[in-house]
Amino acid sequence: MSQVAKRPKRKNPVERTRQPTLPPPTRSRVALGLTAAAARGRLQLQVCVDCGTVQYPPREVCRACLSQRLVWRRQDGAGELISETTLHAAQELYFRERLPWRIGNVRLDSEVNVMAYVHDAVGAPPCRVRIEAALDRAGQAALIAMPQTGRPALLDDPKLREMTCDPRARKILVSDGKSAVGQAIVRALAAAGADLIWIGVAEPWKQAAGFDGLRELPQAKVVALDVTDSHSVRELAGEIGGKVDIVVNTNDCHRAFSLAARRGVETAQLEMDINYFGLLRLAQEFAPALKARAADGTTNAIAWVNVLSIFALANYPPHGTYSASKAAAFSLSQNLRAELRPAGVRVINLFPGPVDDEWDQLEMPPKLSPATLAAALVDALKGGVEDVYPGDVAQDWVARNLENPKALERELGETLR
Repeated sequence: MSQVAKRPKRKNPVERTRQPTLPPPTRSRVALGLTAAAARGRLQLQVCVDCGTVQYPPREVCRACLSQRLVWRRQDGAGELISETTLHAAQELYFRERLPWRIGNVRLDSEVNVMAYVHDAVGAPPCRVRIEAALDRAGQAALIAMPQTGRPALLDDPKLREMTCDPRARKILVSDGKSAVGQAIVRALAAAGADLIWIGVAEPWKQAAGFDGLRELPQAKVVALDVTDSHSVRELAGEIGGKVDIVVNTNDCHRAFSLAARRGVETAQLEMDINYFGLLRLAQEFAPALKARAADGTTNAIAWVNVLSIFALANYPPHGTYSASKAAAFSLSQNLRAELRPAGVRVINLFPGPVDDEWDQLEMPPKLSPATLAAALVDALKGGVEDVYPGDVAQDWVARNLENPKALERELGETLR
């Protein structure tokens, strides 16, 4: 059974405001390879190209043959919990505030031992487990021993709760609920158990198909929010900023055509005003409120989610100015992540491939349905990750971008010929 705590009483303004504490945030450069994989929800360990040895913790050279030819490869995490202990003392303030901690020694099937947090659902050793990588509150990789079968929620373990941004019992702002993607996200968050969902609406006189059905959701509350208007954003932040646990930025202005196929800059300015400056206005007003609530017990502010586009990684010429606006938003979101990380608030970026909507009509399948994108967003909140690439196109693009970004750029440029 989930142990979701009740919202605490109103703060006493005379008492000291509690400051957030974080696990140790520093890692060596080589160890950040583990964090990079955990940010995508993957467990990857170093493997020696010369002798095939899998090793942990990360090192500069192979522990078996001293080769420097090490690569990061995905692991299934299967292994056996061979011993465990419960910590009742700690030097780090973060752990000292949360004692006791259950940790264990796991022997992976790849013949490497790892130390991991042990989920409450795991039985006593010896027993089969599965190691997963997640991000802790400092944004660094942490290894968690989970039961071999089934996947209990991180939220169900009081010690691991802070490694997840599960929307269950949370108050969430969805910045634009009129689009097909926005509507699907609202429904997915409601189904995931959100306590209250504020649905931002700009230009309420424009009727959007299916939007009236959202008003019937018991958790839904429609609010006026126009991200192109600083006053509108500031006014809503003053009203609900101190209550929001999760902000989901779904604002999106998407227009097709390449640079040469469109005259003037007005459309590009609109894309930039919504996709980039809209995010900036939201961040300026809501980010300070999230940081201020970072230590509000188990119901603290926990996450900021940006729905971006895989076009942010490499410009797709048929959607040239849209790609540029999303690239700008991606860069800004990296800055936002750096500013919110000291408070333990996670910034999650989604990079979906083409979505099955009016602006991607001419794109060939496969395309994402809004419901599939919404499900990926909820999974990201539950899974303790930072970067998500929903859909086959996004998975292909990110793999090629990591392997050879120049080749991806040239191949995408061929689409205009």
